[in-house]
Amino acid sequence: MLRKPIHDWRKLSRQFIVLLICSGFASYFAYHTINGRHGLEAKRQFFERLTLLEFEIKSLEATRARYTQDVALLSPELPNADLVEEIARDVLGFVHPDDKVVLTEAYRLPTAR
Repeated sequence: MLRKPIHDWRKLSRQFIVLLICSGFASYFAYHTINGRHGLEAKRQFFERLTLLEFEIKSLEATRARYTQDVALLSPELPNADLVEEIARDVLGFVHPDDKVVLTEAYRLPTAR
């Protein structure tokens, strides 16, 4: 004689609810693994920013080395005459008395009419 399968609907509904809750937790953690604050996307953005900052650090170190060298050349004991002249020409706009100055259209002084 064959037995009829016994279906306990309460037991099945509890199992289904537990399954839904577990799949909800799994979905939640999977989403935050990819898009969360410390997820894979954040890690990718972090490494992109890291490469940009490393490039900026290298350029700033080169600038600092150049400035350090310029400061060393301007020491009070023995200033480098070429560097002093270069700074006077670039920053202050001075020229040597023997230099010939050619003014272009952009730098012509306005004439009185």
